[in-house]
Amino acid sequence: MSWIGFTSLKAESGQNVIHKKRKTTGRRELTEPAFIQNQSLKYNIMNLFDKISEDIKAAMKARDKVRLETLRNIKKVFLEAKTAPGADDTLEDADALKIIQKLAKQGKETAKTYEDNGRNDLAEAEKLQVAVLEEYLPQQLSETEVEQRIQAIIQETGASSMKDMGRVMGVATKQLAGIADGRLVSEVVKRLLAQ
Repeated sequence: MSWIGFTSLKAESGQNVIHKKRKTTGRRELTEPAFIQNQSLKYNIMNLFDKISEDIKAAMKARDKVRLETLRNIKKVFLEAKTAPGADDTLEDADALKIIQKLAKQGKETAKTYEDNGRNDLAEAEKLQVAVLEEYLPQQLSETEVEQRIQAIIQETGASSMKDMGRVMGVATKQLAGIADGRLVSEVVKRLLAQ
């Protein structure tokens, strides 16, 4: 019995799913889903570095200047990360996602600065680039969802006071990587442990 190939990714019950194709039993073929537990790895077949490279080609063909400029900037930062000391010329998707998150956060902050200074034209340009960046990020959890996740972590770890914050944050940071803002996670952990 063997699995041969993969079909497309799709969402089901809030989880990314890969449908494994052609499970050979000798008499018939079956299709069976395999859940990706770590939702931060949005692209499981083609890694993010390759995905960005392919999308740069598509943006060039479409003559989409905003998208092309944004994607080229992402790839530039990816290449810097791959060639950094100790990187061994590799870039895992988890690290690539952190880079895109950082770029998106910087873009939002820059847009706000422009707005505060009455430069709405420049703010809109930044927001367009942020929109492109966010296409590559997993859907972010709401504050309510973050609170529910952290309440579960607190119960699992047996945390009961602020002295346990480090332990709770250690677990929360891993579980919520890529799907929740770090500052929000920290604020919620503090609030729940202080109750």
